[in-house]
Amino acid sequence: MARQSEDFKTLTTKEKSLKINMVESIYGTMAEIGAGQEVASNFFKAGAASGTVAKTMSAYDMAFSDAIYGPCERYVAEERLMSMLDKEYTLLNKRLAFRAKKTNFFAFADTVQTLNYQRSIQGHGWMGLRFQLHPLSEPNDIVIHVVMTDNDPVLQQQALGMVGVNLIYAVYFHNDPEDIVLSLVDNLNHGRVEIDMISLVGPDYRHVDNRLMSLKLVKNGLTQAALFDPNGQVLQPSEALYKKNVIVLRGRFKPVTLVNVDMLITGLRRFKKEEDVDNDQIVVLTELTLADLRNGKGDIDIDENDFLDRVDILCSLGQNVMISNYQRHYKLVNYLGQFTREKKKALIIGINNLERIFDETYYEDLPGGILQSFGDLFGSNIKVYIYPALSITDGQQRVETCETFKPVEHLVPLYQYLKVNGKVEDLTGANIENLHIISDNILEMIQKGRPGWEEMVPSKVSSSIKKNMLFGFKGQLVLDDDD
Repeated sequence: MARQSEDFKTLTTKEKSLKINMVESIYGTMAEIGAGQEVASNFFKAGAASGTVAKTMSAYDMAFSDAIYGPCERYVAEERLMSMLDKEYTLLNKRLAFRAKKTNFFAFADTVQTLNYQRSIQGHGWMGLRFQLHPLSEPNDIVIHVVMTDNDPVLQQQALGMVGVNLIYAVYFHNDPEDIVLSLVDNLNHGRVEIDMISLVGPDYRHVDNRLMSLKLVKNGLTQAALFDPNGQVLQPSEALYKKNVIVLRGRFKPVTLVNVDMLITGLRRFKKEEDVDNDQIVVLTELTLADLRNGKGDIDIDENDFLDRVDILCSLGQNVMISNYQRHYKLVNYLGQFTREKKKALIIGINNLERIFDETYYEDLPGGILQSFGDLFGSNIKVYIYPALSITDGQQRVETCETFKPVEHLVPLYQYLKVNGKVEDLTGANIENLHIISDNILEMIQKGRPGWEEMVPSKVSSSIKKNMLFGFKGQLVLDDDD
């Protein structure tokens, strides 16, 4: 079927529903658990729904749900969503095989938990679509995780219904993956929903890298952070981090250096010794921010190849990767606290970042200034590990640590409080011999073809840079003996 890359204007939810209903080749089923049948309802209200909807259902009762889709541990989970898509799409093809040659079949499903009566939980859910773009072809899957932020369950249901229509419309009427991402929140005021996970796979989307889809979610403000594992598989943060002990290394990783590796090793070694850390429940994250992916000149554009280059290297080293829009440390800690609750968390930062944390001008936009940010950053169950750095004063080198750091005079008591109470701590055992390594200097050497940078990065990293011509590497210059 013909697909368009964009509309002249953003269609309303009703207009989108009607437009889908009027396309004879789009036909399928809708199964919704929780929050009523808000997506299907939009198609019925738009009119001509018989052209699109073969069946709707809601297996609301757990026993009925298990009887239809099989037993599961959690009902608002990706596992349940996939069992719904498997079952409904199989039935659709079996029962309507007679029209397969002229129909693009789809099975839509969602499993959702809206705000409860006591307002003690946040509404969220899984939503997915298994769909054909060509009759008789193998289907594609698109799966998203949605967080609803309205403070009324009815409003959350309405928002969910709009997202569902947007999802179905997007795959049939948009070509570009970024257009698909952006259109998911059409007709919704900013902040009503958050989409923190997306996966788009299938024969029509072999060119799509879901790590880039995650980046697009963050870049376009649909979520503040996205996560994927060493294999590049997209993870849903609340499931991957729930009740885990989380330790985060923040950095640019352009490229990953021996210092980055040592920061992670020494930080993790110390974290495992914390008395309230379960070593079997530790999740290690290497985190990039959007600011680190920009060119530093205020441009909003992000080099996606550069992003993938850094992620590929981190993943090759066995690391989970987070991309976030949290420049400030306390905002990242707040984010992690949603999932980790009473569990211990830790940040690994360099001494230069500690200096920035104590720079009061950094918090001029906060009503409570530095104290407001410190209340979040150094709250319960958080440790900030400080990695040393070299400094040169009057031609003399010295190692800068928590002990040598001196904030401005009126903040000294605050700093002492943090140290005495174990909120800030030096990472001991760091490889001092490597402290001269600066990633910007390595990057310049790579780009100018100068030798010697290989000794400053892990062997896997140097091999990958050379093999894949990363970070502007074009080969090594051959220097004369006099050079």
